[in-house]
Amino acid sequence: MLAREVIQRVRQIQIRTGRQVADVLAGEYVSVFKGTGVEFDEVRPYIPGDDVRTIDWNVTARVGAPFVKRYVEERQLTVMLVVDVSASQEFGSVQRSKREATAELAALLAFAAIQNDDKVGLTLFHGAIEQYIPPRRGQKHVLRVIREILTHGAGRPTEKPGKASRRFGLARRPRTPAQATDIQGALEFLMRSAKRKTVCFVVSDFFDEAYETAMRSANRRHDVIAVHVTDPRERAMTNVGLVTLMDPESGHRMLVDTGSARFRHAFADRASERTRTLESTFRSSGIDFIRIDTGKPVVDPIVRFFRQRERRMRR
Repeated sequence: MLAREVIQRVRQIQIRTGRQVADVLAGEYVSVFKGTGVEFDEVRPYIPGDDVRTIDWNVTARVGAPFVKRYVEERQLTVMLVVDVSASQEFGSVQRSKREATAELAALLAFAAIQNDDKVGLTLFHGAIEQYIPPRRGQKHVLRVIREILTHGAGRPTEKPGKASRRFGLARRPRTPAQATDIQGALEFLMRSAKRKTVCFVVSDFFDEAYETAMRSANRRHDVIAVHVTDPRERAMTNVGLVTLMDPESGHRMLVDTGSARFRHAFADRASERTRTLESTFRSSGIDFIRIDTGKPVVDPIVRFFRQRERRMRR
């Protein structure tokens, strides 16, 4: 994308998602994501019935009367967006690519987070960790997150790596066209870089293997949500005759006859089975699952996720 096109696209996403956050997600986000623990608030005189484990013995000894520590829930959260920027994310058969749908999703989540004074961080990955932006607050920071998702690897001038990126041995470099996705590596990086518990959205098309153990391990320390980004043509093939399909990550090509009803049915069945398997695998591991379709509004599945999770928490 040219610089002017990037700015225009980011502004469009900001305007659209900002309105959706204000109108739809305002209360949903707060009700679903709680604080990461408790923090000390004050000491007060002991009242019969207080838990004796909360007695502050130092204050009690100093004043000669029992005092207890009072704690409040620590509301502030850190939302980490772990985003797949592999070559398959460039695919799009409708009005936007999977990468653009991912940027809109990130904007919705990030604007909802900063509206509640939470921090937002970003990790971009494919075959390696491409970029790490430490969690921060503020609209300017969120706009940078959106811009990086949209433009990373698109040939724009390379930025000098920040202190955090240098600390973890990362450097900005263009993505090679054919490079496999490494979800496990991204999650291992999350475990090294995030010292406190985060709400982590792993956004990918999940064209990868042997990452399930890493997802479960990360979910034991963090609150991991898997976001599966798909395109209509990845679920159903139309009849356009003989076509050559290419895997953008491996470069492998295959000639197929889309005029064959048998091929189209088998293609659709396999795609449906893959989605069901992904959802079943994540659910069985206690990981929430969201599916984003490039041909449909991004906000709807996010709202459904918030409401389903809130109902589950009330049980």
